[in-house]
Amino acid sequence: MTYKLDKVTIRLKNDAEGIGKISELFADIVSGKIPLLFNSNQDLIEGISPVTEYSNYESDETGEYDLSVIAVEKDFFEKLENEVLEGKFIKYDISGEDIITCAQNAWKEVWQDQKGKINRNFNIDYESTVPKEFTPDGKAHCILYIGVKS
Repeated sequence: MTYKLDKVTIRLKNDAEGIGKISELFADIVSGKIPLLFNSNQDLIEGISPVTEYSNYESDETGEYDLSVIAVEKDFFEKLENEVLEGKFIKYDISGEDIITCAQNAWKEVWQDQKGKINRNFNIDYESTVPKEFTPDGKAHCILYIGVKS
């Protein structure tokens, strides 16, 4: 019998311990230990992308929250883009040499914008990181969809 997961969730804070949990989770996903990108037979599942979902915020980025890695299909991004057009999310697309630096810079920009430029709702946010090996422009990208109040 083969199986796959659609979502895996951990509870954490933005501290050293939380960052360690994130690293461990992604290592388990990429290795196939957690069958999100691979089924239980270690076969890569075609047509899906891993997306990080941030939800169930205790307060803001300083409190606890749920971090889920979800397996999505192409239409997921199309729906998010429509929600950007509707004003439900603000999209950040930061590029650079590596995904870690891109992600750090993207979140720094969000946190800076929280000081008056955007009004986050802290309900749900999404992050998609794409290594430079998989992009047309040869740069790594971190794309954030930040939920905002209407």
